[in-house]
Amino acid sequence: MSQSSVESETGFRNLSLSPIMLAALDRAGYLEPTPIQAGLIPRALAGVDVMGQARTGTGKTAAFVIPILEQLETRKAALGAQALILVPTRELAVQVRDEMIKLAHGRKVHPVALYGGTPIRAQIEKLQRGADCVVGTPGRVLDHMARGTLVLDRLRFAVLDEADRMLDIGFRPDIEKILRRCPQSRQTLLLSATVPPPVARLAMRYMRDPESLNFSPTEVSVETIEQFYFTVAPERKAELLVKLLKRENPRQAIIFCRTKRGTEKVYRQLQKKLPGVDCIHGDLPQKSRDRVMLSFREGKVRCLVATDVVGRGIDVSGISHIVNYDIPSFCDDYVHRVGRTGRMGREGVAYTFVTPEEGPELTRIEMRIERLLERAEMEGFEAVPRRVTTEAIVNVPPADGLPASPEEPKKPPAPMLTGRGRPPRRIRRAL
Repeated sequence: MSQSSVESETGFRNLSLSPIMLAALDRAGYLEPTPIQAGLIPRALAGVDVMGQARTGTGKTAAFVIPILEQLETRKAALGAQALILVPTRELAVQVRDEMIKLAHGRKVHPVALYGGTPIRAQIEKLQRGADCVVGTPGRVLDHMARGTLVLDRLRFAVLDEADRMLDIGFRPDIEKILRRCPQSRQTLLLSATVPPPVARLAMRYMRDPESLNFSPTEVSVETIEQFYFTVAPERKAELLVKLLKRENPRQAIIFCRTKRGTEKVYRQLQKKLPGVDCIHGDLPQKSRDRVMLSFREGKVRCLVATDVVGRGIDVSGISHIVNYDIPSFCDDYVHRVGRTGRMGREGVAYTFVTPEEGPELTRIEMRIERLLERAEMEGFEAVPRRVTTEAIVNVPPADGLPASPEEPKKPPAPMLTGRGRPPRRIRRAL
């Protein structure tokens, strides 16, 4: 037996896993369970409904895939899908399916990914050949259910992965329709980076006495990620981006933009200046998105310009740099963007471009992560030194009318109102 095999069994054998699973984990190079795996797997194997909270990059996928694979019945004993895993994006559906294939080594398991943007006929044929596990986006799953090509009568496991993101992008009605048609006897697992009230209400309504496991650190962003910001005029952001990438020479980088049109524009500008650049966003055909992600995972693409379609759940281990070309609209989106690097304890660095009008948005992010970003310097892009007081940070209203952080002990005081019912104008963060 190899040394890695001994380590694998030592790390996972306390979780009461089968020899075939231990062998698959060894083959995949999984030597020690992460905290969420060590906490969630035993409870899932015990048949308990679990609501697990942990940031991305901590092994959440394997945490629910392992107990599902351990409890699947053989094809002869069960006809139809036994497990349904709902995810917010097409890319995440492919990733979860591939993780299931990897950890099912040595078993006769047939997982199928269902998502839009590709012909439905090919997916129907795969389902007709028999699918033990279905991974899909809520819209496409509902489509198959309406056609009668996906029947959930024999379902034993339902998983909501990245539940907060699915609710953010409007999938709640679809999720509820699907869960109402699942057998009452199913086991339900919910995985989420954050648990805002809508996620908690969903859990209470569709889960049976769920146990809550929280593996999120006190600091939202991991310590291994260095986080900086540049102050820059909007018309000079493209120039700064090129200089930054040439200076940093990242192993792999993701440049996040807020819109699809902006993503295309930045991609065209970078393509003229640097090799190994590609882009991905929701308007691309699915074949193009699959091609780009495959090239990125294989390291052929070094700089990927993207919208938040890859802000959640995409695990590419070689990412060393994140650039927020556009500051994100929501604080949690910043957390998930930055979480694309520094995964599984690796080091990483993130840069955020801030225009003169976006000082308050940066402050909200700092409140959310309970950490001040360090101002970065670039020759030719000198900025006025930052002047921010503690009082200024406290008085900036949280984004979206929500508390800046669920862990904050105190809420910020309400601002004074003018005669017209608006808060008085504050001095912008100096650039």
